[in-house]
Amino acid sequence: MQFIIDKLEAHQKFFDKISKNIYLMAIKDGFLAAMPIILFSSIFILITSVLPLVGIHLPAALNDWCNKIYNYTMGFVGLYVAGTTAKALTGSKNQRIKGGRFINSTSTMMASMCGFMLLAIGTTKSGAYIGDYFGTKGLLSAFVSAFTTVAIYKFCVERDITIKMPKEVPGAIAQNFRDIFPFSFSVIAMGIVDALVRLWLHVPFGEMLTTLISPLFKGAESYWGMAIIWFLIPLFWFMGIHGPSVVKPALEAALYGNTTANLALFKSGHFPYHSLTENFGNFVGELGGTGATFVVPFIFILLMKSKQLKAIGKASIVPVMFAVNEPLLFGAPIILNPYFFIPFVLSPMVNVVVGKMFIDLLHMRGFMYVLSWALPGPIGIFLNTNMQVVSLLLIVVLLALDTLIYLPFCKAYDASLVKQEAEVDAKEAAAGAIETTSETPVTATTTPTATVAATTEKDSSEFNLDHQVKVLVLCAGGGTSEQLANALMDGAKEYNVPIVASAGAYGSHHDVLPNYDLVVLAPQVRTYYDDLKADTDRLGIQLVATKGQQYIALTRDSKKALNFVMDNLNKKED
Repeated sequence: MQFIIDKLEAHQKFFDKISKNIYLMAIKDGFLAAMPIILFSSIFILITSVLPLVGIHLPAALNDWCNKIYNYTMGFVGLYVAGTTAKALTGSKNQRIKGGRFINSTSTMMASMCGFMLLAIGTTKSGAYIGDYFGTKGLLSAFVSAFTTVAIYKFCVERDITIKMPKEVPGAIAQNFRDIFPFSFSVIAMGIVDALVRLWLHVPFGEMLTTLISPLFKGAESYWGMAIIWFLIPLFWFMGIHGPSVVKPALEAALYGNTTANLALFKSGHFPYHSLTENFGNFVGELGGTGATFVVPFIFILLMKSKQLKAIGKASIVPVMFAVNEPLLFGAPIILNPYFFIPFVLSPMVNVVVGKMFIDLLHMRGFMYVLSWALPGPIGIFLNTNMQVVSLLLIVVLLALDTLIYLPFCKAYDASLVKQEAEVDAKEAAAGAIETTSETPVTATTTPTATVAATTEKDSSEFNLDHQVKVLVLCAGGGTSEQLANALMDGAKEYNVPIVASAGAYGSHHDVLPNYDLVVLAPQVRTYYDDLKADTDRLGIQLVATKGQQYIALTRDSKKALNFVMDNLNKKED
């Protein structure tokens, strides 16, 4: 086991490099920015699809209105992602451009969306326009348009290919003229690409990509393909690298496209057979978070003997139910813990294989909605199959299998901790006996209760701030960062300290960054420290990265969290 850990650690720099690839990060951040659209639209498709199952039938006009909202939000998600991905990639490119020049992110976003329109819109033989590729089917076109657009803009900016205006022209107007050439080149390039594909295959560019890459999707949706995917995701996380950010960007088109296809099949009366969908990964492969850890807190609380594991189980059970399992991963710890390597990578693999078997053999419906990843897995499984009864059996089977997989490894780790705790208790007992024999008797004037009160009194004077300090906590998805932000806000209220804390996801921070005085990186995004430091140094913002156990301790103690902020603010002043 240790041999495997050593080998993985030897390649950690390579894994870090993959996770920090700016194109993969742009895809992830682009989807993250569009996630409110996806989650909002899912509410309306659930209204029109789920309510009839419980005997509630909406008036036709209201049903059409709900479908209209869905069609013009989720139905255009490809267009939106083209813009958000281009904007995210522009932010990364601007960090690497020298000479004080920069790419206009608003302009690249608009150019990418225009280019996407040229790639995605098709025409019938009669000349009528069709827009089948505006939604998730057009995601590959969105990425091609975004990457090409930003590359052209970067080329033009670095070589100063622009229309230069006199110094007297206002900056905002001059910027519009500077963007004319790169905007024109980008849109024309997408138009040429689409024209060439039409001459060659007589199909729009978006359809060509889907046709060419569909064999890869079929391979990914096989039992072996899905097992490998959900082996790699926890494997990276075990090394402390956010696995979904490394693996999923290459699959986004399939994950969302298959979800849309399943819904279309279900509405037309056919069986939704796709298993490789976004929420299938969230609720089955990552049941309770990466590593399928939903059952682990229950195992710790009910079946373990060590104080440490029982405490970690109690602290993590609620977050893990909502797929925020960092308190468990770094608290137990599971990350880089040899005892947990096998169950951490094996459980997700078993889950997706069993889930796919339920779809293929027991005719359980493939997942057809895009629900929030933070929804408790068992609830998400039931809703995403349109409340099919067989999904309840899947939930029971997955929980039982994950328990059987994790239990022997938890017991082995628990036994080692019980032994360590017994040794510590014995040493503390011996030290206490020595102190008792040499202790000075308490006199009548001694007041132990007053001493305790003095040490626990809430004294805001130790947090000396004469102005409001804004703190931004960043993690991969916004869940972990929310815990520390809440601890800071609770402490600020309790000790009357002018500190305001917000939580966010790395990648969606570019626009809000100038509004903060201190940025704290959660453990899973600490590898981005060097990339972010260039921006924070330019803006005069303090940046600090945290480690696993340290971060968990801060989330549990509001006073400790405040001290952490004060220490880092003092470093900046020094």
